[in-house]
Amino acid sequence: MNSHFKFAFVKGAGVVVLGVVLGLVQPLGGSRIPASVEPGANASVQDLGTGLDDQQGVSVTVYNSDIGLVKDIRKIQLPRGLANLKFGGVAAQIMPQTVHIKSLSDASQLEVLEQNYEYDLLTPEKLLDKFVGKEIRLLKDGVEVPITILSAHNGLVYRLGDRIFTGHPGRLIFPGLPDNLNSHPTLLWLLQNGLSGSQRVEATYLTRGLNWKADYVAVLDGGDSLMDLKGWVTLNNQSGATYQNAVVKLVAGDVNRVVEQYGAFDGVSRLQEAEAKLAGGAFTEQSFFEYHLYGLQRPTTIKNNQTKQVSLLTANGVPVTKRFLYYGAQHFFRARYGVPVSNQKVGVYVEIANKKENRLGMALPKGTVRVYKADGDGSLQFVGEDRIDHTPKDETIKIKMGDAFDVVAERKQTEWRKIASGVYEVAFEISLRNHKNTDATVGVVEPIPGDWSMLENSHDYEKVEAHTVRFDVPVKKDGEAKLSYRVRVTF
Repeated sequence: MNSHFKFAFVKGAGVVVLGVVLGLVQPLGGSRIPASVEPGANASVQDLGTGLDDQQGVSVTVYNSDIGLVKDIRKIQLPRGLANLKFGGVAAQIMPQTVHIKSLSDASQLEVLEQNYEYDLLTPEKLLDKFVGKEIRLLKDGVEVPITILSAHNGLVYRLGDRIFTGHPGRLIFPGLPDNLNSHPTLLWLLQNGLSGSQRVEATYLTRGLNWKADYVAVLDGGDSLMDLKGWVTLNNQSGATYQNAVVKLVAGDVNRVVEQYGAFDGVSRLQEAEAKLAGGAFTEQSFFEYHLYGLQRPTTIKNNQTKQVSLLTANGVPVTKRFLYYGAQHFFRARYGVPVSNQKVGVYVEIANKKENRLGMALPKGTVRVYKADGDGSLQFVGEDRIDHTPKDETIKIKMGDAFDVVAERKQTEWRKIASGVYEVAFEISLRNHKNTDATVGVVEPIPGDWSMLENSHDYEKVEAHTVRFDVPVKKDGEAKLSYRVRVTF
């Protein structure tokens, strides 16, 4: 009985199909599989294989830095003594130096003597390379003709009879698969086992190609005072493996820092310790090192080359504060401006206090917040988006929605005098005009450089930093307000 595989090669503008007839290959979870580790003089070493059919559980911890931790539990038959175990179905982008295997039945009875990672994968090109100098058969018009492969580099060169040919002759028949070619990336262990019979083993490793990010969808109410917030986790799997019904956990942080801090194996161990503390059931979150670990509430399947969205959080009726902010610049104090500076916009921001009493109060991973609001017809319209950083509980999230259309500002420098060497007196007048049908308060943020002192000001201010002040200026609907102040600056 034969298994048939077809491979397509693209050459020039056309496609040439090379049909490959292969001998029967047993699945990894079934009969004997030739091992690539030679036992040498010890003839008692048995060759075994395990595939995804033996898998009893898998969990994946994903960082938002293109890396993930995979924990694969399988039930396999291991004889007492030495055995070569081929562990198939692992991620193509596995980091071999992080692999660890242990017996869950009795850890003290299973010892790893040697570990290999085989990633020389089966492809038409690799298969031809392995048979260079050897005889295979060509299937032509229903007749098998022997040919000898002379070269497979940059095209096929073969001998038929006493003549040399190039190009693809048609369907090629190979006698079997070389032992050192695998259809999937494979881990290979030389094990010393003290138990006999069936036992559960756990393989743990880090792999590249797993990533996640948070996305948030927010809907403002009519008065811009409440917001419904929905959080989503977007998982991206390019690791080269599919994880069926996996328990998924997420770490908000940079895995490279964790690995550098503890080393590869210790990093895996720390992650497992943190995972063990997560209770089942509802979505959970906990602090882990200088990061946060999130556990999803149900198993999910993450297919290879798939982007999946999973619900992260839902919070309705979250109180928000809408703010108008107008920012100045330090260079206004260093030169004369005789004309109004009118090219600055008044920014519109929405602030959310990440507190339990606001139906939040959990560490929010960084991501993009997209905000919508219903128009007069009740249809949701997109009104702005911003990217937030990792935000712990009891901190404030500031989302910039855009620039105001009906609230405008104009800055005019009313005085600039040099009092002495490096000493200046500067005065400004900022006109704020509100064309909305509701009152508005505009926060005017002025960075003041050097050693400064406020001489005159029309509105109260708050010194928010050493070189920054903020004025909150109320502006009536369809009205105008003018803020003026004078400072002395020493450079």
